[in-house]
Amino acid sequence: MDKQIDVAVIMGSDSDLPVVAETLKIFDKFGIKYSVNIASAHRTAEFVKQCVNNAVTNGAKAFIAVAGMSAALPGVVASETILPVIGVPMEGKALSGMDALFSIAQMPPSIPVACMSIGKAGAKNAAIFALEIIAVSNKAVSEKLLQYRKEMKEQILSKDEKLNKIGYQKYLEETKK
Repeated sequence: MDKQIDVAVIMGSDSDLPVVAETLKIFDKFGIKYSVNIASAHRTAEFVKQCVNNAVTNGAKAFIAVAGMSAALPGVVASETILPVIGVPMEGKALSGMDALFSIAQMPPSIPVACMSIGKAGAKNAAIFALEIIAVSNKAVSEKLLQYRKEMKEQILSKDEKLNKIGYQKYLEETKK
């Protein structure tokens, strides 16, 4: 289905979806339009190209490619577009995601991929990084990001105040509930 989007998210496996959901929740919160596809760099290479071409046609400004193990997907996506590609390495059984991290971080010259941290933190950071890319030319997204940062700051300061008011033991007890 063709629709206007801001970001295209491509994951190598449906088992990545619980992590990718962290990205999508942020996009939903910010009102960002996105597409989501499952496409393997190794098993469905032509479909990956189709996903990239459809996303570009539908106005994508950035891609997020999520992959584990050899993590070829972000590089394959980057080879098919000049738009920014953000890679999110997934945890694996054998090497705990380090193989995916190194695969994404060690792209050859001239086909760059931004590399986030492994797993859920990387998925969240990928969403924020994509928002920052969009914010360059979209004042509404820029303002929402500034508000988001302000809210994070206020949450931390509130937690600090509470910690210093009730002490660490009571604070820990309350956070366990």
